[in-house]
Amino acid sequence: MSREQRGPNEKLGAVLALAGISNAGLARRVNDLGAQRGLTLRYDKTSVARWVSKGMVPQGAAPHLIAAAIGQKLGRPVPLHEIGLADADPAPEVGLAFPRDVGQAVRSATELYRLDLAGRRAGGGGIWQSLAGSFAVSAYATPASRWLITPADSSVARDVSPAEGSGAPLKVGHSDVGKLREAAEDARRWDSKYGGGDWRSSMVPECLRVEAAPLLLGSYSDEVGRALFGASAELTRLAGWMAFDTGQQEAAQRYYIQALRLARAAADVPLGGYVLASMSLQATYRGFGDEGVDLAQAALERNRGLATARTMSFFRLVEARAHARANDAVAAGAALKAAESWLERARPGDGDPSWLGFYSYDRFAADAAECYRDLKAPGQVRRFTEQALSQPTEEFVRSHGLRLVVSAVAELESGNLDAACEQGVRAVEVANRISSARTTEYVKDLLHRLEPYGDEPRVVELRERARPLLMTTA
Repeated sequence: MSREQRGPNEKLGAVLALAGISNAGLARRVNDLGAQRGLTLRYDKTSVARWVSKGMVPQGAAPHLIAAAIGQKLGRPVPLHEIGLADADPAPEVGLAFPRDVGQAVRSATELYRLDLAGRRAGGGGIWQSLAGSFAVSAYATPASRWLITPADSSVARDVSPAEGSGAPLKVGHSDVGKLREAAEDARRWDSKYGGGDWRSSMVPECLRVEAAPLLLGSYSDEVGRALFGASAELTRLAGWMAFDTGQQEAAQRYYIQALRLARAAADVPLGGYVLASMSLQATYRGFGDEGVDLAQAALERNRGLATARTMSFFRLVEARAHARANDAVAAGAALKAAESWLERARPGDGDPSWLGFYSYDRFAADAAECYRDLKAPGQVRRFTEQALSQPTEEFVRSHGLRLVVSAVAELESGNLDAACEQGVRAVEVANRISSARTTEYVKDLLHRLEPYGDEPRVVELRERARPLLMTTA
């Protein structure tokens, strides 16, 4: 269904010309993006011609898919107003702003929290479905640069008068902040054990809406406010990480941007670096190695002389991952060496942040193995994976599954088909116990690498064991 505007949509025509997309090409891209979110769309070049020449406005998710399709070609987010579709069904491009003003930052974050819940109530992914494919690594440029220039606000105290809201304003204290930190700690444990798609993990956006948003909109001193912004930043980063793990890249990007802004208000430079490291891992995972390097180095730059040795080690490890994806073996090796050196200097009494509790030598070894997998060095992959797999798995089930897949790839590239399939079977067993789109993608990659050996009995067995897992994500 469409509704008519007055006259041609010259803005859409101009942007299509700028992007070099034909009418048929745009229709195909929109249909493909819709299919990725379970939508059956049948637009063709005639549909696009009507949008441009007659000003017809497609309904539902289509305007946002159009913006996403053009944005992918241009390599940047495309707002609806730029293509003349700002009056389409409302789905604000919320969460992409990195406001300079603290008050505006609060509004930006709380608007994102409310939008996510609206999407869940609508069913089928809600707003995130309409934002299909709208991830653009260039959206991280402004947040990263503003954070580097000014990593802390001068004051975040907030005094809300009764006239600004209904009833008496909420007075926030340290006990309120403590509850948010407890929620973040619980969520971290569940996420590591069950994956970002587990039902318990889905409570994080609910906590942001119900618990964090009212506190951020309340009254607080500068001291309490810093702590509140820090706890909210941790929860928001977690929401982004869980969205990333379940394949909702567009949602993850918005959460990460808001988490970085909240970390700046908290004056918590290491936490801001952690958010940037998360952005870097997402960019690297999506194939943007160079941008991943930039984000990891932004995390490092502001934390020199500030963060603990263990924290600096993790940031250098994330940098190594990005260098490896960019196929820079020399830089990746140097970053890994620096990460290991920082880790050796870490001591129990260093005062590491609570959010870094997952990071130890086995995590270093696991990521080093992935670096060498990207650099096609199976011998090094095997060496580091053996170290990574030697640790207990009860707490970090998802990580164990990922390590098993990386081990399988290393065995395959070394010509050990039986060993590769054995590790693959173990990985599938783990993947079936958790809800993680990322783990499933690793398994799919392994099966793709095994296609040349498709008739081998062990490969057939592995494929059959993986079938239920792949069917749930089809």
